Amino acid sequence: MTDTLTLAPDLTLSRMGYGAMQLAGPNAFGPPRDRAEAVRVLRTAVDLGITHLDTSDYYGPVVTNEIIREALHPYAPELRIVTKVGFTRGPDGSWDPHPHHLRDQVHANLDHLGLDVLDAVNLRVEGPASVAGPFGELADLRREGLIRHLGLSNATAAQVAEAREIAPVVFVQNLYNLADRRDDTLIDTLAADGIGYVPFWPLGGWNPVRSATLDKVAADLGATPKQVALAWLLHRSPNILLIPGTSTVPHLTENIAAATLHLPTEALTRLGDLG
Repeated sequence: MTDTLTLAPDLTLSRMGYGAMQLAGPNAFGPPRDRAEAVRVLRTAVDLGITHLDTSDYYGPVVTNEIIREALHPYAPELRIVTKVGFTRGPDGSWDPHPHHLRDQVHANLDHLGLDVLDAVNLRVEGPASVAGPFGELADLRREGLIRHLGLSNATAAQVAEAREIAPVVFVQNLYNLADRRDDTLIDTLAADGIGYVPFWPLGGWNPVRSATLDKVAADLGATPKQVALAWLLHRSPNILLIPGTSTVPHLTENIAAATLHLPTEALTRLGDLG
């Protein structure tokens, strides 16, 4: 299905993963429109070889993790579930930074996923402030055996460097796609150090990637523009891991097919110019 990336002896991930945010309701808030389809999406993803599942207890909140547990528990031994802490949700669905009481957030993820230890936890960062306090708290939980590996989300290069002084960082999860390449230097730095990079909004998120060049390359290859955009990310660097999300099985299989889409040199050059 897709190749893998090993970031630690006990952390081998399929480079094409799955992001579970869209399993909750609109804006990742409330229950899904079709819970049975959400369960089918998760089971299909695992059946098709995905071993990298990205989630958070603040998706829903709680809803997504409960669906994951319903669909997949007891978990396949090769499946790695990566979660995030550092935010909470308001009663109106607002996304509220909350870099405090991370121990409680970790325990909530453990409880709702039905786990004794989390494979990996990302600290979701908001703004350029020091991460020493919250990342240090997660490092303490790692030493206690509640977390195996740590990462950062929405972090600057300086915050990544600061965190690495506190505890090992296995990956960074930031905004990056064909049209937004502000993290080019960071990706290359992390690759040289054996650290993974996970683009969120790989297709542009609220502002989907659109380009006549992208459309033409896709047409030439008999693929969709979304598949080409995902395939380009996998070609961009060997340390990139993808977690595109969806709430339907057909869209899931379309995304997974991008993992085997070959982009010829000429196509890579044309797409590279988009940035």
